[in-house]
Amino acid sequence: MTHSAPPAALWFTRCPVPTATGIAADLGWLAEEFARDGIAVASLQDASAATARDHHYTHALEGLFREGGNVPALWTRSRGEPTRLIGLTWIEERQVVLVAADSAVQEAGDLKGRRLAVPRHPLPIDFWRAMALRGFEGALSTAGLTLDDSVLVDVPAGARADQWSAELDALRAGTVDAVYAKGATAVEAAARYGARIAVELDDHPDRRTRVNNGTPRPITVRASLLEDRPELVTRFLAVLVRAADWAARHPDDLARVLGRETGAGATGVAGAYRARGHRDLRIDLSDERLDLLARQEHSLRAHGFLAAPVDVREWADYEPLRQAAGPSRTEPTDTTDTTEPTDISDTTDPAEDRQ
Repeated sequence: MTHSAPPAALWFTRCPVPTATGIAADLGWLAEEFARDGIAVASLQDASAATARDHHYTHALEGLFREGGNVPALWTRSRGEPTRLIGLTWIEERQVVLVAADSAVQEAGDLKGRRLAVPRHPLPIDFWRAMALRGFEGALSTAGLTLDDSVLVDVPAGARADQWSAELDALRAGTVDAVYAKGATAVEAAARYGARIAVELDDHPDRRTRVNNGTPRPITVRASLLEDRPELVTRFLAVLVRAADWAARHPDDLARVLGRETGAGATGVAGAYRARGHRDLRIDLSDERLDLLARQEHSLRAHGFLAAPVDVREWADYEPLRQAAGPSRTEPTDTTDTTEPTDISDTTDPAEDRQ
């Protein structure tokens, strides 16, 4: 097999959330891995704002690796962009439903009939809106409810609005009763606005209630790079696997890296990434994670976010991870929760800050 000439540069992009890519870049391992080949490794976040924003969502840049929210990744794939799925992570990020301090809402069942904030951002793909819808679906499902049991309230949000600010402003103004939020910045925003946590999705035993933009979080690559230079993809992924293993062994150092990656302070990081499951960046393509991603695809399509269906198993390429980390990361694993399944809006007909 004849390989094309190596690229002058490899690009990576990640979201301001915990990622193996962010850790590997912070430790200098990505640049170090490819320096001997004369290949520069650059962050898309260091490119011009217009270029970075466009390619972060569209993945239209040759030589680009992306580790970020599944909403843009699935949206891009549904529009025909030639990307391949080469890994999935699942890190708990403290998904919550926030209410006013004096609200009568105490648990998920109390959301029945309440006004739920659903933001609208002027983005190519409004992943914030998708996150809110999925977060509320998950919360309501724990009480046997659906979105139809509540009132969805559109909340306009500017392109440069701080995370959750539009929704929390609406909560403070009394025009909505509940806001979905997640992660370290959500912990800090709740404290800043004096909001109270009414529902802790992370406490529910069925992780299907937490399927959302970052759970599971895909690692994708341009198909052309995988086809032309598969060894570069394997090496890049091997560095991410090593970074994920490092994170598991260095919790204190990881907390500092997470602070830099998320833009949150120590309190926000400690509040969001509390337990082992909240700091596990292990990469795999197990049946369980692919099933969870398929569940997300189904819901996004039902809500009108995807232009066409995405078969997540056809999208996945197992070989890079198999070579980078060994077969255990790609073989089917029996890790499905044995709790009786919760109905989280799978009744819809399937025909119908960057993340």
